[in-house]
Amino acid sequence: MQKELRLTRKEDFNKVYRCGKSAANLQVVIYSLPNPRIERFRMGVSVSKKLGSAVVRNRIRRMMKEIVRLNAEKIRSHYDFIVIGRKPVAEMDYKQMEKSLLHGLKRAQLLRNPS
Repeated sequence: MQKELRLTRKEDFNKVYRCGKSAANLQVVIYSLPNPRIERFRMGVSVSKKLGSAVVRNRIRRMMKEIVRLNAEKIRSHYDFIVIGRKPVAEMDYKQMEKSLLHGLKRAQLLRNPS
């Protein structure tokens, strides 16, 4: 995922958590906040230590970032959002996680309208 599409600063994460709206399904929680100052979107990923070792958490994080990178044209611009992985994502393969993450983005109203 490109560097300009990442949420990196703690202040940015806190602002999205504090002021943003949340949407969830059984596998992911997504906090989103409109940000008109940015051209595209910015994404952050949070995976708890409860999900497993560092190897497992990094695998989940990498898969989520790759799913967003490959589906970037479907995601609405001018938003900051954070994806939080829940317990079931630790056992998911790529296709299951992609389906779940896209469903979560749809629930958060972050997907563009099909035209």
